[in-house]
Amino acid sequence: MQEDFIKETKVIEKSELEKESELIKSIIKTREELKMANKNFEFAEYELIDYYTYQIKANQAKLDYLIKLAKARGIVLDIVNELKFRVTGESSEAV
Repeated sequence: MQEDFIKETKVIEKSELEKESELIKSIIKTREELKMANKNFEFAEYELIDYYTYQIKANQAKLDYLIKLAKARGIVLDIVNELKFRVTGESSEAV
């Protein structure tokens, strides 16, 4: 027996500004995760050394990809705009 599914709500597409905002947030978050993994690696013992090594490699690969995406979209994020973005959370000031 085949069931038919009906979409109850319409999927709303994100605007370009919202997409850029999410990309910037992802870059900032990934960079912070990479910094934390590096700090944790310094104090890791035994099996945790491998864990943090993999975590560092994964975060670095993700960060490289996100930066490549941002460059392709023409997004420039400098330290001043990044700080404004973190404080205000408004994407219009971040790009």
